[in-house]
Amino acid sequence: MAGDETYRDTVRRLSSAQKTAARGAPAYSIYVNRKVGRYLAAGAYRLGLTPNMVTIVSAAFTFGGIALLALGQPSWPVGISVWLLLALGYAFDSADGQVARLRGGGSPSGEWLDHVVDSIKISSLHLAVLITAFTHFDLPNPGWLLVPIGFTVVGAVSFFAMILNDLLKAKHPRAQPPAGRRSTVWRSLLGAPTDYGVLCVAFILLGAPGIFLGVYTLLFIAHSGYLVLALGKWFRDMTALGPVAQGHS
Repeated sequence: MAGDETYRDTVRRLSSAQKTAARGAPAYSIYVNRKVGRYLAAGAYRLGLTPNMVTIVSAAFTFGGIALLALGQPSWPVGISVWLLLALGYAFDSADGQVARLRGGGSPSGEWLDHVVDSIKISSLHLAVLITAFTHFDLPNPGWLLVPIGFTVVGAVSFFAMILNDLLKAKHPRAQPPAGRRSTVWRSLLGAPTDYGVLCVAFILLGAPGIFLGVYTLLFIAHSGYLVLALGKWFRDMTALGPVAQGHS
């Protein structure tokens, strides 16, 4: 528990213990979501919430936004509400790990829960777009429905590949990253179109379905292009690890 520590002290302590941003991490995640998550984490810690409780709060906001997206009538108020719910869910998703650091470390079950919630979110969000586009959008061609379907595939493959990268590298001592490889402002800005936080903001445009679909399609193209480039790099990284232990294929 926080003891005699003030909220400001908790925020300051958490800020000094902040993890280094991954190389190439997009701007919204670093400069907005992590900072908002820090304040939420400090409050959650002082309330005595565990990291798993914070993950559940994150899931409640996120899936509330996804349900509203799938079932609501597209409009400006609905779009703003979807954005706020998704953005809060994303901020609490950042907060759960920060609460774990404040409490002295996380747990395998907590990491498992966090990843399972993320995997459900990544696919169901784009399926909700598919539902609302089919139900409410005046599409010039049904082929536009392939965009959220494709986004579902890209999101699922990206998430699985990143988790698999971490798993395989953790089992191979030669995979430790060299020191000093930090994210830069320019790399973060270049990665902005692939940022989940930017995707959340795009839902504000639900009040203008045609504009929303255009922006959503551009984000899909950006995510797809990034994935194609990343898969090549990740495969080379795996090749550089060398042979695996006997008995694995």
